[in-house]
Amino acid sequence: MTDGSAPQGTAGYAAEAERLVSQYESITFSEIHAAILPLLPAPPAHVLDVGAGTGRDAAGFAALGYRVTAVEPTAELRRRAMVLHPSPQIAWLDDGLPDLPALAGHGAAFDVVMLTAVWMHLDAGERLSAMPRIAGLMRVGGVMALSLRHGPVPPGRRMFDVTASETIDLARAQGLRCILCRTDEDAQLGRPGVTWDRIAFVKEDTPGASRA
Repeated sequence: MTDGSAPQGTAGYAAEAERLVSQYESITFSEIHAAILPLLPAPPAHVLDVGAGTGRDAAGFAALGYRVTAVEPTAELRRRAMVLHPSPQIAWLDDGLPDLPALAGHGAAFDVVMLTAVWMHLDAGERLSAMPRIAGLMRVGGVMALSLRHGPVPPGRRMFDVTASETIDLARAQGLRCILCRTDEDAQLGRPGVTWDRIAFVKEDTPGASRA
């Protein structure tokens, strides 16, 4: 972040970085994103991975031939990710939601935006401001995919129970049409009571264009 402070939504991640690296890296990229990958533009499209964590997904996209901008505000995770997954296809940024200020001067328009296990860390006001910011970073025809966690909140984390319907409504107002919405069990880690909504959107020509 440009002011040196971490977003509130990252609470708890720095202290657990070592354990989280092991946990996240135990799940394969293709397994976690099986429902999303067929919906994406082909490589070498440009992917923005927001909340890139340990770099598992950034590395997965790079291996497929995508160009990746990986955004991670937690320094302890970002440093480990850059060592674990060195790739000339990945550019790392210290930045975070809701404003993504470090991207303000980049002038990039992305073909894919990934928000994996990120959105539910934002409160209602942050979600309201983050959605237009994300939509503004996307090319027309680009795809945004996110996952929402439901269930017990781990100790020390800041997390909200965000509904798929609210997320779809916020996205629709920014010209993002829902093309996938499904609920999955926590199949990879098997945590009791945890489920995931996986949602994907395509950007249409103008905000409000989708009424479906």
